[in-house]
Amino acid sequence: MSFIDLRSDTVTRPTAAMRAAMAEAAVGDDVFGDDPTVIALESRAATLLGKDAGVFVPSGVMANQIAVRLHARPGEEAIVHACCHIYNYEGGAAAALSGVTLRPLASRDGTLDPAEVAANIHGSSDAHLAVTRLVAFENTHNACGGVVVPQANILAVATVARAHALALHLDGARLLNASVATGLTPAELALPFDTVSLCLSKGLGAPVGSVLVGSREAIARARRTRKLFGGGMRQSGILAAAGLYALEHNVKRLFEDHKRAWRLAEAIAAVPGLVCNLDNVQTNLVFFDIAADHPRMKVPTEGRVKLTEELKARGVLVAGGPYRLRAVTHLDIDDAAIDRAVAALQAVMAG
Repeated sequence: MSFIDLRSDTVTRPTAAMRAAMAEAAVGDDVFGDDPTVIALESRAATLLGKDAGVFVPSGVMANQIAVRLHARPGEEAIVHACCHIYNYEGGAAAALSGVTLRPLASRDGTLDPAEVAANIHGSSDAHLAVTRLVAFENTHNACGGVVVPQANILAVATVARAHALALHLDGARLLNASVATGLTPAELALPFDTVSLCLSKGLGAPVGSVLVGSREAIARARRTRKLFGGGMRQSGILAAAGLYALEHNVKRLFEDHKRAWRLAEAIAAVPGLVCNLDNVQTNLVFFDIAADHPRMKVPTEGRVKLTEELKARGVLVAGGPYRLRAVTHLDIDDAAIDRAVAALQAVMAG
């Protein structure tokens, strides 16, 4: 059985053309700084995001955690969103690797309230409190539904942060989805931030890797931290070639993923017993759930797990958690795959 894999946009496989680019890549030794394909990727990403320089790293988590270490020291603090990736899905790395604590602020849509940010900034006058050094955003915001964080909110918070001499970092794992959705350029979205991470292995379809961009001074320090964290690679131009191909060929097509996500979301919302907040379907992520009054929800966690198992038996994979379910469109998902996924959902819920 062939599976329709909607668990994440990280499950994509390199296309034949991307594999050819990888096979033909010119390589050197990136730790020595002489891999030409890595250099080209870092320059391309930095230019795209309007920054001076970039550094290629194995993962988005490493990119974010290098940024945390750049901007804060042990015993200091970063303000983040309560549902963000850095706080929830990076294994406590900020504390474990850099001794930095995270102060989460909540909202439904990935925004940070400028007044609340200001109220939670701590200086060095009170020894009881961790000194605040950093504010971090995530855009698009995964756990809030793949929504685009409004640029007006980011600019308002940036004004507060700059007034207190705080650094700003953007977890831009899916930033290009936000660019396609809003019409703003990646550089415009990245402008308020000192550092930005961009994932190449999500919607862009590369097999591995992220780039962290920022000022030349920041990226020079980031290279030392990459080494410290074990992220220095050698002939990594083979991987960087996939990232270059992705940036050159797979950005404009992201709107296709967004259209298919919307079509899937509308279909899910029409299935009796399922609910989906269509207002949150802005890019390629679709969060949905079983209706609270449905018999499957007598034990909610079990109901969701059973639903994912029944869908898998019909050849459709979705991500299931204790609170909701997620389907993600990507370049390996075409219209026929959406049709098949919808048919499977209808059949399972009708059974």
